[in-house]
Amino acid sequence: MTDPVVHGVDFSGASGGGGPKIVVATRDSRGGIDLRRGAGRQDLLQLIRTSCEDGTPHLWRVDAPLSLPESVLDAHGVPPDWLSMATWMRGFEDPREWRRALRAVDRKERKRTCDRAARAPLAPMNLRVFKQTWTAVCELMLPLVEEGIHLAPMHPTRCPVVVAEACPASVLHRIGESPRGYKGREPANAERRRALCGVLAEHGLELSEDHVRQAEADPQGDVLDAAILLLPPVHEPVPREALVEGWIW
Repeated sequence: MTDPVVHGVDFSGASGGGGPKIVVATRDSRGGIDLRRGAGRQDLLQLIRTSCEDGTPHLWRVDAPLSLPESVLDAHGVPPDWLSMATWMRGFEDPREWRRALRAVDRKERKRTCDRAARAPLAPMNLRVFKQTWTAVCELMLPLVEEGIHLAPMHPTRCPVVVAEACPASVLHRIGESPRGYKGREPANAERRRALCGVLAEHGLELSEDHVRQAEADPQGDVLDAAILLLPPVHEPVPREALVEGWIW
């Protein structure tokens, strides 16, 4: 079986179609690495759609919540399946209207089973994350699912292109590294970013010196986050809740 092409996506929920914030790292089946910066959401949609055309399996690991806790769906009378959830979310004009509706019912930021299992730092409706959650579900994943893309594990299809949720902090936890200290403008932050590139090399992900310099010079850590998601995901059994709430690989 051909190894899949793996893509790590540092996703942005910012206004303006994502502006220059989305970073896509790609590792081909031979181990070659490409880095694309400055993509908007429409660009990302087109990249995923195009990957369906080459007859090769692709795995897109997206750094954004792609689902909600089952308890939140129940509180809003939404059937416990991904498509019902996404359709309900798209009924709101924008992410702020959606978050206001959530907080009118429950002001707690409830985590999913996968958030706790993967030690994800924030809940999907957190103030720092809710725009990512809404835009990733409504403007990225819902159009793709309607076109037959496989969304793991909530909406499986026979499509060889699979999109899954991922989290760089969770990946670092799994390989025994702290997710702290690499985002920021201080020299120590830049040193930590370069050091983490070395850690990735120890795990079989050889970044070019140009890619390392880009990661080192990026104070937001977006380039490094996308590269971290090129490490092989951990394949593990998922609990029942994952079929509704999703899973973080």
